[in-house]
Amino acid sequence: MAKLSYYTQEGLDKLKDELSYLRTKGRADIAYQIAEARDKGDLSENAEYDAAKDAQGLLESKIAKLEELISNARLVDTTNMDPSKVSILSTVRVKNLKMNKEFTYTLVAEEEADLKLGKISIQSPIGKALTGKSVGDKVDAQAPAGIIPFEILEITR
Repeated sequence: MAKLSYYTQEGLDKLKDELSYLRTKGRADIAYQIAEARDKGDLSENAEYDAAKDAQGLLESKIAKLEELISNARLVDTTNMDPSKVSILSTVRVKNLKMNKEFTYTLVAEEEADLKLGKISIQSPIGKALTGKSVGDKVDAQAPAGIIPFEILEITR
């Protein structure tokens, strides 16, 4: 059975846009590269042709992966979620008790994660530790750097 992934509308639209681009412009660019390389003569000793064919294989693989992701994607319905508990699409203000600093994270699907934008995967160690918790709860996230203690200060949607 395929793995379902949950996305925001923005995240799903981004995947669909990338797929559309790869199917049109990406394939056209690769076809042009193959044609150019083919025009250079003997294909058995043509490194450019081999490279273009390899690039075509990688492109088709990426297209197939995106098609599978999109076919198994579901939009997140926040209407039935408890706003007092951390879940996907929650924006959580936490205090790192080890560093005595505050951070704000929005929990998103793995493919939408972007730490620069404060979006972390719900599957990440911090995301897993925060999920299901409430304001005032203290949690320990098992990160690669060790255990990081957090206190949940605020949850918003």
